[in-house]
Amino acid sequence: MTYEEYLDEVTTLMVELYDLKDEAAIKYVMRAQAADFFTLHDDDPAMRTLERARADAKTIYEQRNKSRPELYRK
Repeated sequence: MTYEEYLDEVTTLMVELYDLKDEAAIKYVMRAQAADFFTLHDDDPAMRTLERARADAKTIYEQRNKSRPELYRK
């Protein structure tokens, strides 16, 4: 998958697995991207797998900032 498709997959997994609103998942993936979390993924297409997307979604979710609980689904 392309780099953009990979980021979309990680975002979708965060919504599905952790019951986040789309906006929150997008924010967390964008923050991770800005912090160079996905740099190697961009350089190495072999890293863009569904298994890796699931692991990355978990890592990003675990590192998220919980200061805005209104972003979570009820």
